[in-house]
Amino acid sequence: MYTFHSIKELLNALVLGKDLLSEMFGKRKSFDYRYDQAVELIEESKVEALIEKGILIRNGRYLELEDQLLSFFEQILDVNEEINISLINEHTTQLKENIDYYLAEDSEHRKYKYLKAVKASLRKLGFICLRNIVDLNRNIDNTFKTEPNYKIKIKKLENFDLRRISVKQLVSITEQFLSEDELTFFATAKDDELNRITTELRLQLQEARHNLIETEKQIIDFLNQVKLQSNIIEKIRQVKYLKDQFELESKSDITDQLRKMNPLVFENRPTFPVKLSLDLLQEDETYTIIKTLSEKIKNTVKIKVPLAGAIDSTFFDDTEETNVFINLDKMKSNFSASGYHLLDFVIQYDYPKEVSFEEIVTCYCQLISLFETDFRFTDKYVTHKGTEFSVVYPK
Repeated sequence: MYTFHSIKELLNALVLGKDLLSEMFGKRKSFDYRYDQAVELIEESKVEALIEKGILIRNGRYLELEDQLLSFFEQILDVNEEINISLINEHTTQLKENIDYYLAEDSEHRKYKYLKAVKASLRKLGFICLRNIVDLNRNIDNTFKTEPNYKIKIKKLENFDLRRISVKQLVSITEQFLSEDELTFFATAKDDELNRITTELRLQLQEARHNLIETEKQIIDFLNQVKLQSNIIEKIRQVKYLKDQFELESKSDITDQLRKMNPLVFENRPTFPVKLSLDLLQEDETYTIIKTLSEKIKNTVKIKVPLAGAIDSTFFDDTEETNVFINLDKMKSNFSASGYHLLDFVIQYDYPKEVSFEEIVTCYCQLISLFETDFRFTDKYVTHKGTEFSVVYPK
C-alpha cells in the first residue's frame, strides 16, 4: 500500500486528478465508472499514477474512489449517508481517559496538553451528535420517498429508529457526564475557554434532544403510512388476482359492498334556477348585466353555412389559352428596311393576328414612343380614315 510522506504530496496527487475525482464523486452511487471513461477525461499516465498511489481502486475495467477518501469528501461536503454512532462513544471514552490523565498529572505543561485534548473532544461531541441526527433525518426521508420495496422500506425505517434510540442514549450519557461524573475536573480546571465550550456543548445536546423527538414522530408517521399503503396494495393485488381468475364475485362480497355504496361523486349535480325579484330587475345595473349576457349568448350561436352544390364536370376539362403578342422590335427592324413611311408600313404589315384600325394606330404610336431617336420626322401630314398622321421615315 502506498504511503504519502507529506501533506504536500497528498495535495499534489489530488490536484493531479481533480477533474476525474470530481466526476467520480458525483457518480459515486452508480458503481459503474469505467477505466476508459477516465482515460477520455485525463491522460492515462495520470490515471495510473492515481491508482498506484491508492487514491483510485481498479476492479477489472471499473474504477472506484478509495473508501477513506470518499468518506472524507462526504463528511466535508455534508453529504454523508452513514450514521456513525461509534464515534460518539469513542470520543466519550477518550474524554474520560484524558480527564483521568489530567487529574493524575503533576506537571503543568503536560496538564495543558491533556486539557487541550479534553477541549477538542468536547467540541467534537456536540458536532457529531447534531451531524448524526441530520444524516439520520436525511436517510429517513430518502428511504420513505425513494425505496420501491415496501418490506425493505419498513425494515430500513425500523433500523433507523434503533439508531435514533442509540443516539438518544449517547446524548443522555454525555449530558450525565457533564452534570455529575466529572465535577471534580471542571472545578479543578478553571479555564474560560473550557467553560465556554462546555456551555456550548450543553446547548447542542439540548438541541439534539429536541431534534430526536421530531425524528421519532417522523419515523412513526412514515411507518404508519408505509404499512397502510402496503396493506392497500396487498388488497388490490388480491382483488386483481381474483378478477383475473374470474372468481371475484364468487369469493368476495364485492357485489354487496358496491350496492351499499352511494358515492356522491357519481351523482348528477343538481342545478337550481335563480329567480330575480322585480325590484332587482328594474335596476339599471341588472339590465346592463342581462343585456351583456344576452349578447354573449347570441355570439355563441353557430350559424350553419349551406353546403355548396356539386361542381360541374366540365370544370375539370383541360382548357388552353393562347395569347398572341406583336413584336415591336421586329416591326422596327422591318420598317428600317422597307423604304415606306411609318403609316403605310403599319397598315401593310403582316401581323400574326387580325388587327383593327385602333390596334394599328396603337402600334404606330408605340413605335414612335419607343424608337423616337431612330426615326426622322418631316413637316408633312397624311390623313387616313379621318385621322391625321405625321409622315415619319427611318434614319
